[in-house]
Amino acid sequence: MSRSSALPDDTRLGRTALRVADLTVTIEFYRDIVGLRVLDRDESRATLGVDDTPLLELLAESSAESRDERGAGLYHNAFRVPSRAALGAALGRIRDRWTLDGASDHGVSEALYCTDPEGNGVEIYRDRPREAWPRTEDGTARAAGGPLALSEVAAAADDAGSTGSQPAPGGTTLGHVHLEVSSLESTETFYVERLGLDISMSFAPGARFFSAGGYHHHVGANTWNQRSRTADGLGLAWFELLVPDADALEAVRERLADGGVSITETDGGIEVADPDGIAIRVRFAA
Repeated sequence: MSRSSALPDDTRLGRTALRVADLTVTIEFYRDIVGLRVLDRDESRATLGVDDTPLLELLAESSAESRDERGAGLYHNAFRVPSRAALGAALGRIRDRWTLDGASDHGVSEALYCTDPEGNGVEIYRDRPREAWPRTEDGTARAAGGPLALSEVAAAADDAGSTGSQPAPGGTTLGHVHLEVSSLESTETFYVERLGLDISMSFAPGARFFSAGGYHHHVGANTWNQRSRTADGLGLAWFELLVPDADALEAVRERLADGGVSITETDGGIEVADPDGIAIRVRFAA
């Protein structure tokens, strides 16, 4: 697609929201394992983040239906830390208090994987500098799936004096979300033609990756588990896409309206649903 219809380069993710059955236990995981700080909490919800920046909303839904094993939704939320030392500290927290499900060197990034108490996938990763990213012949980012040298990641934390007791540092963000969808074709149409993201990578069979500004991906989508129902129940409630200004938000609104997508007005922006019923909130960053 042409750059004139794409999202601005400084588009990024804001927050992600999860519907959870046990608010207290889930807060403890994201505080003690991921390293986020509780910014606000009441009996039905909690906001966690880094410094004063919210990254995660937890919504208590004790009466909600359990996760539909055939339903679309979240594959993982991915929290990006600013350094290898911070990744090593996260590895220490997981090893000390949780279970590491996997780890990968993607070339563009180094990533740790685990699962929260409600069954939601979690990635904690750090990016390599953009100039070091592997590239395809046309210049786009090329990710891989090799093993991660965990001993070197742990050593980076030791060298920096970081420990598993330290929280996620300033500069930690929600780097990307990875979704489970029913159709890559309809997902691509929505995220590219309607929202305005670019196709960034397609290194894994059965997956697509989308981004703004040449990032390796802000949104991933896969059909690996053959989801066939719309998103519902516990799990991902919505995620947030931040555009830089009101003009960019209006351009998104116009593309969605032209495509016949139903739009709901929210505080400071809009909310829409992708073809699998996954809610996306779009607003401009304050």
